[in-house]
Amino acid sequence: MNAITISNLVFSYERSRVKPSFELNIPSWNVGLGDFVGIVGPNGSGKSTLLRLIAGLAPVNPQTIFINNKCITEISHKDLAKKVAYVPQKNFSVFPFSVNEIVMMGRNPYLNFMGFESKQDKEIVEDALSTMQLHEIKNKGINEISGGEAQRVFIARALSQKAPIILLDEPNAHLDLEHQIHIFELMQKLNKENGITIITVSHDLNLVGVYSKNVVMMQEGRIEIEGDKALILNEENIENVFKINSAIFSSKELNKINVLINPVKTKE
Repeated sequence: MNAITISNLVFSYERSRVKPSFELNIPSWNVGLGDFVGIVGPNGSGKSTLLRLIAGLAPVNPQTIFINNKCITEISHKDLAKKVAYVPQKNFSVFPFSVNEIVMMGRNPYLNFMGFESKQDKEIVEDALSTMQLHEIKNKGINEISGGEAQRVFIARALSQKAPIILLDEPNAHLDLEHQIHIFELMQKLNKENGITIITVSHDLNLVGVYSKNVVMMQEGRIEIEGDKALILNEENIENVFKINSAIFSSKELNKINVLINPVKTKE
């Protein structure tokens, strides 16, 4: 069984008067249960849009996106939140919620009809706060902390959802190197030990090469190439998609791929 199946997905929108309209066109794409997928590609290639559609944050045609073989248009918002947790690229709150309150929001799909948190809900939130190293600031307002701390708060909220699929749009944004590695190591642990399906958008080819299993390269609203990272992360594909030179260093024993970028762009 696939965690996610996409068939004949077409989605478009108007960008602005300056930028032309954008269309995402994916004839077919499958994400297996327990996979760890890294999505890479130039800005504007449709990476974030794809995650938003899978998360149910924009309307799609019936029979185009399936979660565990069930069409996303037939899944209620509450039930979808139990299946898919989504961490957007930019997080903010117009209301002065505390860190603890933000993370507790991940339990909303599970609250009883009175809307009260159970002992289990509170224990799950405490565990998420601890995992993301947020206990010391849990009573602070979300708008009183740094961008990197806020990013970890919203990842903790996703963890508290206890969903079998986690989507992360540039989870390492605003984070220092230590916390970038911490996030990816945590996702890898959840993937390996809990069988959580992870899909992450990242501009860091090295983090993708070290932690993911499969890689998707996107360009101009389409999936250019996908597959095992050892087959996808190579000099030719990186040049075709990113228009830059690179050198690849791989370790089959450690299942890691490191990408050294030459800052000189290739010719269009």
